[in-house]
Amino acid sequence: MDFAFDARTEELRARLLAFMDEHILPAEAIAHEQRTRLADPWDTPAIVPELKAEARRQGLWNLFLPDAEHGAGLTNLQYAPLAEITGRSPQLAPTALNCAAPDTGNMEVLAQFGSDEQKKRWLEPLLDGEIRSAFAMTEPEVASSDATNIRTRIERDGDDYVINGRKWYISGAMNPDCRIFIVMGKTDPDGADARRQQSMILVPRDTPGLTVVRAMSVYGYEDHSHGGHAEVVFDNVRVPAANLIGEEGGGFAIAQARLGPGRIHHCMRLIGMAERAIELMCRRAVSRTAFGKPIAQQGVVRNWIADARVTVEQLRLLVLKTAWLMDTVGNRGAHTEIQAIKIATPRAVVDIIDSAVQLHGAGGVSQDYPLAELWAAARTLRLADGPDEVHQRSLARRELKKYL
Repeated sequence: MDFAFDARTEELRARLLAFMDEHILPAEAIAHEQRTRLADPWDTPAIVPELKAEARRQGLWNLFLPDAEHGAGLTNLQYAPLAEITGRSPQLAPTALNCAAPDTGNMEVLAQFGSDEQKKRWLEPLLDGEIRSAFAMTEPEVASSDATNIRTRIERDGDDYVINGRKWYISGAMNPDCRIFIVMGKTDPDGADARRQQSMILVPRDTPGLTVVRAMSVYGYEDHSHGGHAEVVFDNVRVPAANLIGEEGGGFAIAQARLGPGRIHHCMRLIGMAERAIELMCRRAVSRTAFGKPIAQQGVVRNWIADARVTVEQLRLLVLKTAWLMDTVGNRGAHTEIQAIKIATPRAVVDIIDSAVQLHGAGGVSQDYPLAELWAAARTLRLADGPDEVHQRSLARRELKKYL
């Protein structure tokens, strides 16, 4: 394993770091101020299209997509340090680079499984950043950590499919630019194979019967980085049969193909969030005095900083190994490592951010620093794309098989 950055990665890193310093970080306060003046809190602040235009002008666009036909053609190992950099400003940077979830996963699904017509109608405008999208999988009435529990029905009726069900925490649904939903539901609820009962289908937002009931907060925050989260009802929603993605019964496999890259992308950005927290922690420690000496001289503070650095270096190596395996043996061959980083990274980053909050005192929980919002985002990722316990269960089962 060689994790040295190649020439292209180094060049993109340099450009992206400069873009962060010159455009993204100065825009954070501006975006926040603009958002407070919006008539609709889910509208996009005026500075965001400006950032997107500049990122595209600089060639910092669709970096996440390994498909050279549609994206930057980067490997997972090349993209990893770039995603980490964007994690320093998760509310703005991924969106500015057209690398924000759920659009990233939805574009990957359409690029890999979509028909030519679906790609032309939905993938192309998503790649151009003209529209946003939503991914509708999680449901409030079942334990959605087990995707086979899904109750939403997708029933064939002549040349159409009819969809009925209720979803919640549907990422992207609150953004006014969201034009398309990828919906997972059951086409064969009584099928013998529980993993062949589900299918995925495209539902335009303006389809009659699709109702966005309410916005869902995340620890009290509105998650603008993902286009918000919503509770959505599908009441006899009718779409053409051509809107089915792939084949009937292929939904579970498509979900797994989508969530693998999504999990590593989250972990990449989480490392960037941890780096932002360490930077803020160090700046605070050297600028504040308590009990007659700088806080940086307090042993407990030095322990926090040292432990955070050790943890980040360990996590980064594991994420890079995972990215390398995904590139060399595929997502299935990297399954153990994908689960390992999904368990370890959010948990550890929450602790690092929590130490930074503690060091900032009241400021750490206020809107004057990004730490409270970073903590909420990191803590949420212990649930998103499968809770810790599901990954622990699967990982332990794989380990135990070696001894049975």
